[in-house]
Amino acid sequence: MRIKKVKSERRKYMSKFVYADNAATTNVSPEVLREMMPYFGSEYGNPSSLYSIGRSASLAISAAREKIASLLGAKSNEIYFTSCGSESDNWAIKGAAHANAAKGKHIITTVYEHHAVLHTMDSLKKEGFEITYLKVDSNGQITPEELEAAIRPDTILIAAMFANNEIGSVLPIKEFAAVAKRHKITIFTDAVQAVGNIPVNVSELGVDMLSLSGHKIHAPKGIGVLYVKTGVRIANLIDGGGQERGRRGGTENVAYIVGLAKALELAVSGLSDMGRIAAMRDRLATEIIKNIPYSRINGGMEHRLPGNLNVSFEFIEGESLILLLDMAGICASTGSACSTASLEPSHVLLSIGLPPEKAHGSLRLTLSHENTEADVDYILEKLPPIVQRLRDMSPLYEQVKHK
Repeated sequence: MRIKKVKSERRKYMSKFVYADNAATTNVSPEVLREMMPYFGSEYGNPSSLYSIGRSASLAISAAREKIASLLGAKSNEIYFTSCGSESDNWAIKGAAHANAAKGKHIITTVYEHHAVLHTMDSLKKEGFEITYLKVDSNGQITPEELEAAIRPDTILIAAMFANNEIGSVLPIKEFAAVAKRHKITIFTDAVQAVGNIPVNVSELGVDMLSLSGHKIHAPKGIGVLYVKTGVRIANLIDGGGQERGRRGGTENVAYIVGLAKALELAVSGLSDMGRIAAMRDRLATEIIKNIPYSRINGGMEHRLPGNLNVSFEFIEGESLILLLDMAGICASTGSACSTASLEPSHVLLSIGLPPEKAHGSLRLTLSHENTEADVDYILEKLPPIVQRLRDMSPLYEQVKHK
């Protein structure tokens, strides 16, 4: 009943619908759904079974693994299927830490990682590991020199995200990997936001481990990948059956694995559309700054994901802004969708130097290939009066107006 009520309220208020929160999740594309459907029906066999529909499921997984490996520049035996990006992050970090603990217990990461990484680091600290958190500048950047300066003789792992989920800043992971290689340190990158938005090739990057998530690239929620380079030491995740070469036991999610392979194929072929998406993002940024006073872009516009825009508006609360935008038919977020229930200001925005009051008034708009210029027009039409409406209720804004 509650689901029906929410849908009814949505229809009541929305004359138009614009989805601009693609960093949170994406819809399952029709092509992906078509690819998956047989494995919900006639092709329901267990991949570990020896009879024909079992063998068919096993072959489907093998084909998907080979396709994903090819698209990422990896070998098929380096691709492990997981349930999501967070699981991949946990496995990579804890697995590498535990497998290499005899060599040392020092790990390097960044202050603005996804909570799947930061909370994993918190867990490892309780086990006696020591974590160094690299600070970022106002553009959300870290230099290879800063990374190298943090390395110690007992450093066993570097974990740095490829692209930030809130402000879209892209770190120089290839250069980071070269630093790690010189010091013979394992390097892992969370590429959940990068895959499908910028080129990602593990061979060219030189990373040892990389995570991605299906639902960020128009595959279903509940499927992810961890790439582990041949020879990299990592502890097993789940003991049980022999699935995923004995490292992650449990019957495979065949339909979702097949869907992920198709989604990644479409995402890579769609990279040619990123210029158009970046142009829409830039128009949004220019018009917002021009038409809404006391606003600022968070993070640098260079080295940024093409569809990502994060803006702060003074004298308002982001949560109120999101609700009014929703009533206008616009889906956006005020930070990471994985932590929007928190009333704390974004740790990412604080890390680039925003004071808490400005971090609270943030808006993240993330575009995909499905967005159009008409969507941008609609956002630019609705956003300024909504911001003004909220400011008119702010005592602080009243003080500024009358100065």
